[in-house]
Amino acid sequence: MNQTNQKDEERKVDFSGLLPVGWKKLITGWLADDAPNFDIGGFVVGDKKEEAFLLGKSSGILAGVPFFQAVFDELGCEIEWLKEEGDAIESTEGNVIVAKVRGPARLLLLGERTALNILSRASGVATETGESVAIARSQGWKGEIAATRKITPGFGFVEKYSVLVGGGSTHRMNLSHMVMLKDNHIWSAGSITAAVQKARLAAGFSSKIEVEASTFEDADEAAKAGAEVVMLDNFEPEELKKVAARLKAAHPHVMLEASGGITKTTLGSYLCPAIDVVSQGRFTHGYSCLDFSLKIQSKSEYSKQHAGES
Repeated sequence: MNQTNQKDEERKVDFSGLLPVGWKKLITGWLADDAPNFDIGGFVVGDKKEEAFLLGKSSGILAGVPFFQAVFDELGCEIEWLKEEGDAIESTEGNVIVAKVRGPARLLLLGERTALNILSRASGVATETGESVAIARSQGWKGEIAATRKITPGFGFVEKYSVLVGGGSTHRMNLSHMVMLKDNHIWSAGSITAAVQKARLAAGFSSKIEVEASTFEDADEAAKAGAEVVMLDNFEPEELKKVAARLKAAHPHVMLEASGGITKTTLGSYLCPAIDVVSQGRFTHGYSCLDFSLKIQSKSEYSKQHAGES
C-alpha cells in the first residue's frame, strides 16, 4: 500500500452518524436561499434527463460527501460516487471524476452551486487539517491537532465535521461544550482561582475546565485551582517547551495545549512530549477552498467518456 492510500485508509471513518437531528433542514434552506424566486435558467433547460460529472480540479482531501449527497437527494437526483469521503484527490494530471450525478437538467443546475460551495469548503478544511496532522505524525508526535471555535456562523458544524475527516480534533463545538476561561473571564472574575472555583459550581464533574495562560505562574495557578486543561497561549516555541516541561513535572495529570500564531511552517517547532494538544484557528477560518465543478456531459463528450464500456 503506498503512502497516499495508507493515509486514505486511516481517514476511512464514517463520521456522518455524528450529524445532528434535523441537519438536512439546513440544506432545504440553503437551496431556497439560492433560488428565492423564479429559476429562469432552469426553465430554459427543462426536465430533460442529463448526467453531470463532479470534477475535482485541485489536489487535497475530499470531504463533505453527506452534504453534497443531501442537496441532490432533496432534489430527487441520483449520485454514483467514484471517490469516498477522506480520499485523496490528485489532480496534477488533469481533472478527477469524483462522482456522476443524474437527473432532470433544471434540478442538476438548481443544486449545482449550493452543493459545490459546501463540498469545496468542507474539502478545504479537511485538507488544511490533514496537512498539519501529517507534519505532526512525521515527527512521531502522538498528541491532538485541534481546531478552535473560529467557525462560520450557520456553517460551523460542517467545518467541524470536516476537521474530523482531515484527521484532526474538533476542540469545543460551542460555548456549552467544555468550559474555556480566557483572559476576559479571568479579569472579570478577579483571578484565575476565583474563575475556576465558580465554573466548577456549575460544571460539576461532567465538564472539563480549561484555562488560558500566558505565563508559567498563571498556568501553575490554574492547575492548582483544579483546571483539567491549561492552554499555553502565544508562547515562543523554546519558551513553550520549558514551561510545558515544568508544568508536566508539577501537574502530570493536567493536559497542556499550545495555541496562538502557530502555522504549518512553525508547527514542528512547538511539538514536544509535554504538549498534548496543538490548536490552530486557521483550519476553520483561514482555509483555502478546493476547486470542484459540475459539468453536464454532451452526447459527444458522454460517448468519449464511456468509450470501450460494455
